[in-house]
Amino acid sequence: MSKKLSLVVFHGNFDTAVAAFTLASGAAAVGYEVNLFFTFWGLNIIKKKQGRAFVGKGFLARVFNFLMGGRKNLPLTRLNFLGVSPKLMTHLMKKRHVATLEELIQASIDLGVNFYACEMSMHILGMDRGVFIAPVKEVLGVAKFLEYSEGGEVLFI
Repeated sequence: MSKKLSLVVFHGNFDTAVAAFTLASGAAAVGYEVNLFFTFWGLNIIKKKQGRAFVGKGFLARVFNFLMGGRKNLPLTRLNFLGVSPKLMTHLMKKRHVATLEELIQASIDLGVNFYACEMSMHILGMDRGVFIAPVKEVLGVAKFLEYSEGGEVLFI
């Protein structure tokens, strides 16, 4: 088995994003090839616009994308307290000298982690590639993701 880790990033929650990017940057730092496949709510994590924005094609897609809120509005999976908890968690991370979500994302970029966006989810949500941050290497479907992840570990987050 090669040193390869592929993560399916499905949930758009703050804590699951931290977990995904902790695994991604940690694995890349020790020489793994790392693939992140963002699908459905996970796409929210890699949008260029980090706050609420009406992006996408069509009325419903624009509303969904606005409600998802971008990376600055990722909810905590539990105990979200109307959106305050991710800010408190970021404060605690900084206070305890733990990398924040933004730092983990940047570390993953710097370490060469491969970012992929799910074509089907993008189509459903009316998004195009221009909505995402530059490191998104490719828009692809499941078959191509399976090809890229072949021979390594695959985790669903």
